Amino acid sequence: MATLNIPKEKFEKEIGKLDENMQERIIMFGCPIEALNDEELILEIFPNRPDLLSYQNFKNSFLSFLGKNKGLNEVDFNKPLKDYEINIDRSVESVRPYTACAIVKNLKFDDSKIKEIIDIQEKLHTTVGRNRKKAAIGIYPLEKIKLPISYKALLPEKIKFQPLGFSREINGKQILSQHPAGRDYGHLLEGYDKYPVFMDAENQILSMPPIINSHNTGKIDEQTKEVFIECSGYDLDILKKILNIICYTLSDMGGKIYQMKVNYKKPIITPDFSKEVMKISLENTNKLLGLNLKELDLKKLFEKMGYSYNKGQVFVPSYRTDILHEVDLMEDIAIAYGYDKFIPEIPNIAGTGEIDKREELKIKVAEILAGLGMLETSSYHLINLDSIKKFSLNGEEFVKIKDSKTEFEYLRKNLAIFLLKILGENVDVEYPQDIFQLGRVFNSDLSESEHLAIASSPGNFTKLKQMLEYLSKMLDIKFEIYKTNIFEPCFIEGRVAEVKFNGKTLGYFGEVHPKILKNFKIKMPVALLEINLEEIFNLIE
Repeated sequence: MATLNIPKEKFEKEIGKLDENMQERIIMFGCPIEALNDEELILEIFPNRPDLLSYQNFKNSFLSFLGKNKGLNEVDFNKPLKDYEINIDRSVESVRPYTACAIVKNLKFDDSKIKEIIDIQEKLHTTVGRNRKKAAIGIYPLEKIKLPISYKALLPEKIKFQPLGFSREINGKQILSQHPAGRDYGHLLEGYDKYPVFMDAENQILSMPPIINSHNTGKIDEQTKEVFIECSGYDLDILKKILNIICYTLSDMGGKIYQMKVNYKKPIITPDFSKEVMKISLENTNKLLGLNLKELDLKKLFEKMGYSYNKGQVFVPSYRTDILHEVDLMEDIAIAYGYDKFIPEIPNIAGTGEIDKREELKIKVAEILAGLGMLETSSYHLINLDSIKKFSLNGEEFVKIKDSKTEFEYLRKNLAIFLLKILGENVDVEYPQDIFQLGRVFNSDLSESEHLAIASSPGNFTKLKQMLEYLSKMLDIKFEIYKTNIFEPCFIEGRVAEVKFNGKTLGYFGEVHPKILKNFKIKMPVALLEINLEEIFNLIE
């Protein structure tokens, strides 16, 4: 869990006295107090609110909660000037395809502000940036850069610069093996022929994201008055939100924000401070929260949480990453109303509870597999098209979500993709890696079913057959295993079998095709099983 450290003196000067009432308000705002002493206040920041990792953003949001600010916190910005451009080369499409950028002027850095900027940069890296995999942030002194900027991918041997904190110039490959940041994050570029770089108009390398900045152009200090900011990664919407969080922080420090033109095939302008407009139903809000709010109440409560509201329309701040659905807005209404004001009610229902028979079976399966030394995993119900294609399937076979707020816009139809994805993300972890997952999948006809998936690496057909036979024996359920010519495209022909129960097909198991392993960047052979548990559930119900 990320934390925000605030000097006590600064908090009491700019927000208010840290008495018992103020501490209670902080907790009700959704930021548990980790520690409080004579020097500082340490707050726990939940993953859904990365915007609060900056003191400036926390201060403005919390002052709204206290009623001292009102509505949206707007930021002043300027349109792009001449050469305020980023030229995107097609070579980055397969490596790290997106970036969002800004220029901030009129800064007056001191040691504490520099530490604060570095602190929020690293916290955004580890939280919403998923340890730089989803997003990486670079901040550069503009005085040392010649605009416009280019974003491209080059062969590692062609990338030569002195990385930050290193004594000499080295190439891209050497950075991954010799520089501490390269050793920590080099796996993010593993398997790629080319590495992404930012370069200025004089072909001076600014950085090699997501690894390290240049020593010459990537270090800000107290003499820095103007900065160039870039966020690179795989999800453009998230990159824009992260950039906005940083821009709001620097604006509150006195910075003057300038937009930049990012030249994709279809150019865009960043930072984009456009407010998202979402609809909310007063009736649904009252029904979900058990309240009797009026239209005016809704307006006041939204303004306490930093929104604007007008006749069923909510204007969401451009830095909020967590507002995806009407229910998320209702959660903030509950926070603004005050969880301490909700009165618990005991339902007028009498009865006795017991564990569902299905859940009992799932628990028993999990215990058996855990007893074999396997690790249970859990994944989201949504999946993106990139993972589907790696499994040699296409999106037409999956149920697509309408108006998805992220790239994860398909409901999963199997669990095997997630197990392969997990193995691909842990290639440097000690082997063997034996994992399993129990969960619901969604069929093309919108029906749902519970599945069990097992992956073993290094694994083979025989090993997985033995696991299935042991599971069959412990559950006292007779699985039938048959040769088959019909199977998922992820398996090797001749090294796959069909699993049946009571004459009905449950699924398949076998050895994963090398092409699929390559797609997921898995280095070891993998044996994979996935079966539908519904027929077994029917037996016990």
